[in-house]
Amino acid sequence: MPTPIENIRNFSIVAHIDHGKSTLADRLIQLTGAMDAREMAGKEQVLDNMDIERERGITIKAQTVRLNYKAKNGQTYVLNLIDTPGHVDFAYEVNRSLAACEGSLLVVDASQGVEAQTLANVYQAINNNHEIVPVLNKIDLPAAEPEKVKAQIEEVIGIDASGAIGISAKTGEGVADVLEAIVEKLPAPKGDRNAPLKALLVDSWYDAYLGVVVLVRIIDGTMKKNQRIRMMGAKAAYDLDRVGVINPKKVEVDELGPGEIGFFTASIKEVADTRVGDTITDDRKPIEHALPGFRPAQPVVFCGLFPVDAADFESLRSAMSKLRLNDASFSFEMETSAALGFGFRCGFLGLLHLEIIQERLSREFDLELIATAPSVIYEIRQIDGSVIELHNPVDMPDVIKIEEIQEPWIKATILTPDEYLGSVIKLCQDRRGNQKNLAYVGTRAMVEYELPLNEVVFDFYDRLKSISKGYASFDYKMEDRRPGDLVRLSILVNNEPVDALAMLVHRTRAEQRGRAMCEKLKELIPPHMFQVPIQAAIGGKVIARETVRALRKDVTAKCYGGDATRKRKLLDKQKEGKKKMRQYGKVDIPQEAFIAALKVDG
Repeated sequence: MPTPIENIRNFSIVAHIDHGKSTLADRLIQLTGAMDAREMAGKEQVLDNMDIERERGITIKAQTVRLNYKAKNGQTYVLNLIDTPGHVDFAYEVNRSLAACEGSLLVVDASQGVEAQTLANVYQAINNNHEIVPVLNKIDLPAAEPEKVKAQIEEVIGIDASGAIGISAKTGEGVADVLEAIVEKLPAPKGDRNAPLKALLVDSWYDAYLGVVVLVRIIDGTMKKNQRIRMMGAKAAYDLDRVGVINPKKVEVDELGPGEIGFFTASIKEVADTRVGDTITDDRKPIEHALPGFRPAQPVVFCGLFPVDAADFESLRSAMSKLRLNDASFSFEMETSAALGFGFRCGFLGLLHLEIIQERLSREFDLELIATAPSVIYEIRQIDGSVIELHNPVDMPDVIKIEEIQEPWIKATILTPDEYLGSVIKLCQDRRGNQKNLAYVGTRAMVEYELPLNEVVFDFYDRLKSISKGYASFDYKMEDRRPGDLVRLSILVNNEPVDALAMLVHRTRAEQRGRAMCEKLKELIPPHMFQVPIQAAIGGKVIARETVRALRKDVTAKCYGGDATRKRKLLDKQKEGKKKMRQYGKVDIPQEAFIAALKVDG
């Protein structure tokens, strides 16, 4: 017997990082009896199923679960919950999860208040026409100030918080009220059971046993086993092998009706064939117009990944292909470097995304990698009128051919306690930022800045956290491209350019960056048998230099007595040898040197 559409509620949980989304999801799963205490014993954040998510305590992939709940009015409801990530790098996960729902629980930490990503995520929910139920979490903490935070929600976000529900997701206090609020306040989905099938592809992932598993939200019509479906964007048709729901285990069902969220498998080999946001319809009775779908995730940060051992290149290629199966926003293409050999140029949505992918490669596939300096996409307008996109500073055309270089800018929102405001503003000014707005939210300042993305990708977030003792929160969105006075800074070791350390920097910061880089490399490169010059250059002009001294053997040790010319002869012979060595000698730069040199900041 299918669930009547008016008894279905689709909702997601949106919040800033660490405000308790996944813990609240655990309590909801427990209260509705989807998993018993034995299954949940010793396992927190049930929906965070990657090791890396558990260790870092963050959600990376949005996860779905179907819950059956018997409300106080005696009726049984089906609740489809989507737990979303809070971090800005995974905003594309949030966006597509919200499109499958009609309402959101806005979780705000009662001791921390509204943070930068609370704002970003709630505005995404409002753009999707969601009904929003505010929930104040962690009211059991001594520092909790629920009344103050309610006022803050009304002031900053502009939604009514008088009926906000106070809960403690950790102890379970107040969570039953959340379930009642979901049933009473959130709208039921709309849909026509007798219309042709129309479904939205929300997510897809690769399962070693089932092949590609596709998560869908049915809008009209029904989806049954053995039905032949068509993906309108990919222009491919498949026969359904199985249709089911996730509660949190996969359970097969006969059919999915309008308003429901479930999964299907259809012997699809590649996740690339299932584009997120695609419209699925019946192959025999297709609908005319596809759903608007989502913009594909645009990588903003690029970085080269190279295996430490060249023999691991094929292993790295297959590992990346497997990761790509589960993360469609990660892109890569092959590249070669004189210093590092064969590797890949990879695109990411941000620095955390880069870090997570790198960690997953070394952990799940046991690979040792060297990463080059992260860079962004620059647009180069040449004198002949052509426009090229520059992903890697090494490929920059000759300066004579360039008319202007355009770099991407972002609009950043930073929320910080008042006492750190001065340091935050100084950091933004140092990174060529333009202040747009400054307002106060209670005792905290909200600063809006326009910043060039290449100043942010490096270590802006780390610096912001350290100057604000971890209290500042940061969120950004892409603005536009603007012309910039940028130059390519090359690093030469023993007169050989090191591709991995090349970068585009603003002319005013080039000398400072080059000097810092040379000083750092001088400490990191071990002494060789010959002198090793380290230089930073813009074009043919060297702007900074350091020298790693040579190891010297005392060749005159056995030479005692006699004429001084004997010693001179030996020293001259050594000098000639060192000169020859420097010509043919190869300088080994240890991997730690690359990583430490890239973290340098003036």
